[in-house]
Amino acid sequence: MKLGCVLMARALHLSLVAFWAAQTLLAASFKTLQCEGPVHTKESSCYTEDDLTNPREAGFQIEGYTFSEPFHLIVSYDWLILQGPAKPVFEGDPLVLRCQAWQDWPLTQVTFYRDGSALGPPGPNREFSIAVVQEADSGHYHCSGIFQSPGPGSPETASAVAITVQELFPAPILRAAPSAEPQAGGPVTLSCQTELPLQRSSARLLFSFYKDGRTVRSRGLSSDFQIPTASEGHSGSYWCEATTEDNHIWKQSPQLELRVQGPLTSATPPTSNPAPQRSAAPGAAPVEPPGLLPPPPTPSSEDPGFSSPLGMPDPHLYHQIGLLLKHMQDVRVLLGHLVMELRELSGHQKPGTTKAAAE
Repeated sequence: MKLGCVLMARALHLSLVAFWAAQTLLAASFKTLQCEGPVHTKESSCYTEDDLTNPREAGFQIEGYTFSEPFHLIVSYDWLILQGPAKPVFEGDPLVLRCQAWQDWPLTQVTFYRDGSALGPPGPNREFSIAVVQEADSGHYHCSGIFQSPGPGSPETASAVAITVQELFPAPILRAAPSAEPQAGGPVTLSCQTELPLQRSSARLLFSFYKDGRTVRSRGLSSDFQIPTASEGHSGSYWCEATTEDNHIWKQSPQLELRVQGPLTSATPPTSNPAPQRSAAPGAAPVEPPGLLPPPPTPSSEDPGFSSPLGMPDPHLYHQIGLLLKHMQDVRVLLGHLVMELRELSGHQKPGTTKAAAE
């Protein structure tokens, strides 16, 4: 009976001690969350929102306090595990994977795999690294190795770890303002538009602009290219390129056709003079023989049925009429030569014709 009372008393005492300890820990935790100003210890640190130099680095906020992004910690009791990065991996980052043995026992014949395929021959190196990762490097990685003494002495394989390489920034898009078909004389702005993720918002991109295969602006921090006064010579095929400062990642935009329209002017009749008429060759004055049709008359402005080219509002039509007049003048000269040759031929044939009639 006394033993039962003693056991109950001790149980009650232990319960009170456990309750007191839990209450103390809870109070300490609550006090840590309510820290004032920046606090640093060996185990942790606390900042208020005003103490942060770059609020974008925040993962989440609670009542004025900003906390970092959480990461997952996995504790394993396997003989062999593959250790990967705890933070998100983006294009251009280095990737280091470590094949870790239980209690860091020595390994031999270490092999790394991605999606079941070996990434190299077996060897003593426990680490596998990629200096600059791309999205194509995503996959399921694992490693295998043989324990040396004091390990089990048999081949062991670690569980697979999923590595996802995220896009650092999408391919840029080139846009023109106010339009891709602006009027000549006005300004035009070409913008190379892309965006970095929140986790890498502190990174900087450099932008270049190209036209018809040549560089119009080399790399710079500004994502805009200004044309103060556009002209028809600025028309062409443009594209831009965004790249990281270390040149590890670069992406190009699709091409944009810029067509600068000519200035708006009121339609006025042309003031150019009509084409001069070609004069006939010397000695080629047309002579009308009997029975032959006279050459066609040359149109003139005095003819009431003919409208002068000066009255034509269309320059192209005026040019065509000038060519027609020139051709008609050439035909008239040719007809004059033809008439003279016919007269000479007729003069040579007259004596023969008279002699034949007399016989």
